[in-house]
Amino acid sequence: MFRHDIIIVGGGLAGLRAALSVRSADVAVISKVHPLRSHSIAAQGGINAVLGSNDNWEDHAFDTVKGSDYLADQDAVEVLCKEAPVRVIEMENWGTLFSRTEDGRIAQRPFGGAGFPRTVYAQDRTGHHLLHTMYEQALRKDVKFYNEWLITRLVVDKRRCGGVTGYNMSNGNVEGFQAKAVIFATGGYGRIYRHSTNSVINTGSGCAVAYRAGASLEDMEFVQFHPTTLYSTNILITEGARGEGGYLVNKDGERFMQRYSPHQLDLAPRDIVARAIQTEINEGRGFEGGYVHLELRHLGAEKIQERLPGIRQIAIDFANIDPVEKPIPVRPGQHYSMGGIASNKNCETSISGFYACGECSCISVHGANRLGGNSLLETLVFGKISGENAEKFANSSLFGDTESIDRAIEEEKKKISGLLERKAGEEFFKIRDELKTILDEKAGIFRKEEDLTIALEKITELKIRYGNVYVRNKGTIFNQELVNAIELEGMLDVAQAICTGAKARNESRGSHFRIDYPVRDDTNWLKHTLITFAPDGARIDYKSVNLKMFAPKPREY
Repeated sequence: MFRHDIIIVGGGLAGLRAALSVRSADVAVISKVHPLRSHSIAAQGGINAVLGSNDNWEDHAFDTVKGSDYLADQDAVEVLCKEAPVRVIEMENWGTLFSRTEDGRIAQRPFGGAGFPRTVYAQDRTGHHLLHTMYEQALRKDVKFYNEWLITRLVVDKRRCGGVTGYNMSNGNVEGFQAKAVIFATGGYGRIYRHSTNSVINTGSGCAVAYRAGASLEDMEFVQFHPTTLYSTNILITEGARGEGGYLVNKDGERFMQRYSPHQLDLAPRDIVARAIQTEINEGRGFEGGYVHLELRHLGAEKIQERLPGIRQIAIDFANIDPVEKPIPVRPGQHYSMGGIASNKNCETSISGFYACGECSCISVHGANRLGGNSLLETLVFGKISGENAEKFANSSLFGDTESIDRAIEEEKKKISGLLERKAGEEFFKIRDELKTILDEKAGIFRKEEDLTIALEKITELKIRYGNVYVRNKGTIFNQELVNAIELEGMLDVAQAICTGAKARNESRGSHFRIDYPVRDDTNWLKHTLITFAPDGARIDYKSVNLKMFAPKPREY
């Protein structure tokens, strides 16, 4: 058994920032992949921060709350926006090479839903630059890493977290990690959808493990669909392309955003633009196959190569299109998880000693819809806060006994052995692929009660079928089939939570659009959804939204 004061699960930006904030306790990071392969590296467009005298944190907060369709907790939003400049400058001081203006200042570009161009960027590879900088700092600090481990259980005894169990992919062993405090920074769950910008590692395993351990999942019905993913592959085409002046056109050459957001046009919040594109496609104004065009040619080769070199390379490599010469075919795809492990602005959960930050958490600074540029910011701000608070908790606590961890290890070993010893059954990918299809078709950009009812019935059937899942590969060294089979159980739990919350919420707010309830209902639904695990299915409850600064107003774009 391994033992550390603080265990951080997740090696992306949130997890690394948490580790760097710990100064007087023994900390270790457990990651499913090498940290530089974390999904944070895929972030393209930028990170929001107020850096100039013409902008202020209150305006950043208002844009965030308005973009959230007033579901964000405003005390947490205040922390996010006030801390933003310090965290960005900190990253620059640590070595991040942000793009610059001609006079040498850090450059900022416009992003959707923002009233001011406050998105700091490093060309169109912002996440890449931030993650490499953060990892270098972690190496400098000699942070202990356990790479290529899959965490299978959060060990909780009497509502107190005592550690985790993990499956070592390199040798097939199941081990325990005892800790005084545990932080989850495990990322999102995009891969439960068929069309997603997410890395294959984004299965929601952290949310699922916490959920099974008794932590609530909050606002899971709010799933963000990015308006512009590359047609056929769903690789992200950053919002920064529109921030630099790109625009969308349908098959008739019409700039159709005029109909949906006459004031902000192509830089409306993501939920607005995604629904607009999907409507154009559904009503026959998209190109054959289901996409529209993102037009960049008017920007010129020099600007595209200077500001959007990664996007140009993606279009050339994966669509055989040079955006200097031709428009890019795009369509919406699942992109981000507003919901996650219910956490407060101190990153505390309902389980003592257990903290969450980054995309796996719901703090909630994004509410019903996240603004572009706020996700990278969330990882830095609340990664730091989670590490500081976990350190305070650990330094005032003692290690518990190891009995509950020993018991969990044996149970996990038995569970994995059962998968490997089964000689016949159903292959995991058949269940997984059916799950992805049902989420795409029944819990996507547009939803209705009939579809969500079918989705929940189907997920229940898939959970029963999962009980007979069969792994052909019986090996112990990097058995990815086994890892996929283990994670599939959690994917089914996460999907059930999403559809349960979506069916219950009889309104349209942010990314959650109900065809049968197309209007936002503040009287009945200005509240957060809480889903807790029970053997007979997900249980649902609600809690109020913190409205500290801004009262809800009708949404106008």
